[in-house]
Amino acid sequence: MSTVLYRPVGSKELKLIEDSSWSAFPPRLPEQPIFYPVTNEDYAVQIARDWNVKHNADGKGYVTKFEVESDYLNRFEKKVVGGKTHEEYWVPAEDLAEFNANIIGKIAVTHSFARND
Repeated sequence: MSTVLYRPVGSKELKLIEDSSWSAFPPRLPEQPIFYPVTNEDYAVQIARDWNVKHNADGKGYVTKFEVESDYLNRFEKKVVGGKTHEEYWVPAEDLAEFNANIIGKIAVTHSFARND
């Protein structure tokens, strides 16, 4: 069984995902101890459109969609970080390689946003 997740990303992270043949998320930076995929597309859209577009130098944001083995995902805590739709998993950065190994299929881009959209 699998669980569908979403991840809002900027252009740099999207390029690294593409470089992995759409099969893995890149390692976290030292100042990023948590990888946080979100549980619903509306929340991912909100982050990509309202935060990534404003805070990325190129003014772009994207939503990715992917599936993860549910049994594996269940070992991580699900957090609500705002309203009830702001739900995400907190995956420690050191677990990201194993997380990537549990992705089923390819990572897909479902939305793209640019400044002045």
